Amino acid sequence: MKIKHATVDDAEALAHLILQVEKEAEFMLFEAGERTLDAEQQRGQIEAMQNEENSTILVAEAEGKLVGYLVARGGRARRNKHTVYIVIGVLASYRGKGVGTLLFTELERWARTKGIHRLELTVVADNQRAVSLYRKMGFEQEGIKRHSLLINGKYVDEYYMAKLL
Repeated sequence: MKIKHATVDDAEALAHLILQVEKEAEFMLFEAGERTLDAEQQRGQIEAMQNEENSTILVAEAEGKLVGYLVARGGRARRNKHTVYIVIGVLASYRGKGVGTLLFTELERWARTKGIHRLELTVVADNQRAVSLYRKMGFEQEGIKRHSLLINGKYVDEYYMAKLL
């Protein structure tokens, strides 16, 4: 398993990965087929984030293909440049195999070199596998967004979670 920072050469594979994770995952913000994402759009996002000192996209590669990603988007105002908001996704066939742990480990290493002080995310409260990963990686629950999302006709809560470095 290899973890690296995404480059424009990864754009097509990353776009495909994100859309595949959205098809497979029950708890992502976007439902399967809800949005389009092509290589050119993804290339633009990668280029934009490469120009931001406090943002990056990490990808996990196994068997010659991308199997997971972690987007870390830094705050844009002077008062929150020390924070990054995280979105993570892993292919269903690679969940429970340490991909998330490796992505978060590299994220923290990178964040410390960039002077990032706060890592934050939201997670559907019912997503116990993800909540367990985040707690294992040192994240703490800070609050609850009640009825934040509508999934399969049911309103669900999300936890605000964060880790201070």
